[in-house]
Amino acid sequence: MCMNKVLDEIIDLMKRAGTRPIETGVPGLSMIKGDIPTHQLAALYKPMIGFTVQGTKILSIGERSTALEGPSYYVLPVHVPATASVHPDRDGRPYMSLGLELNQNVLQSLLRDLPGDLMPTASEHFAACEIDIEFMEVWLRLLRLTKTPRDIPALAPAYEREILYRVLMGPQGWYLRQLGLRESNFSKISQTVKWLRDNYTKPIDIGEIASKSGMAINTFHRQFKRATGLSPIQFQKQLRLLEARNLIAFEGYAVASAAYQVGYQSPSQFNREYSRFFGSSPARDTEKLRRIESARD
Repeated sequence: MCMNKVLDEIIDLMKRAGTRPIETGVPGLSMIKGDIPTHQLAALYKPMIGFTVQGTKILSIGERSTALEGPSYYVLPVHVPATASVHPDRDGRPYMSLGLELNQNVLQSLLRDLPGDLMPTASEHFAACEIDIEFMEVWLRLLRLTKTPRDIPALAPAYEREILYRVLMGPQGWYLRQLGLRESNFSKISQTVKWLRDNYTKPIDIGEIASKSGMAINTFHRQFKRATGLSPIQFQKQLRLLEARNLIAFEGYAVASAAYQVGYQSPSQFNREYSRFFGSSPARDTEKLRRIESARD
């Protein structure tokens, strides 16, 4: 089957996707398409393999923006706060993408079955990766299972392993390999990220966190930024701002109350950092978000 036919069938199987992520029935596999509001794309992204089927997503992590133009895939090996925008393709066809959550148990099982010298020892920086027909066909087989749910328990795990295998062999494979090795610095950073997600409202002591990870502070900073694209302080700040935005816009919190709730001591500092991150003040941003959401509903 040629690549265009594979792509056409994938697009056909994604007909019911909309501007909010839809779970497909296949564990960990979700799909989305269309003109997705930018506020929805400002989020804490889960560890995943993303497949941009059509159109382009501009993903911004820290100060770096990356164009993910379809058809291509990308890897987010750890949770990371990011902002994004999506755009139709050059012919005006809507943005479409699939996401497969990373299952660390499956990854570790696969790594045990592979010889260590088979895998790449370094990776390129985060980027869109070219997708070949063999890799695209695995996604198609996984997506076809949505039409035969009885086959999911038997076949989905095999297709998931193949997707992980093909990523491991590709330009971003080093990240997956490091994530799956329990004693690697990267795996330790993943544990730190989990701790920060659960404790983002608390003051953090970088020296103490680095020590718990078994790294010198400079090494810890370097490894954390390599994994997430952010410093630990930036990571915490963006988690706070994302949560505060939800509290203000959708849970009715006053601006100062939301600031204190997520760990800020100074509402004026919160307002400055919120405006810098989201491009407008909390009050204006909230008004815009509520208007968009009421129009969608």
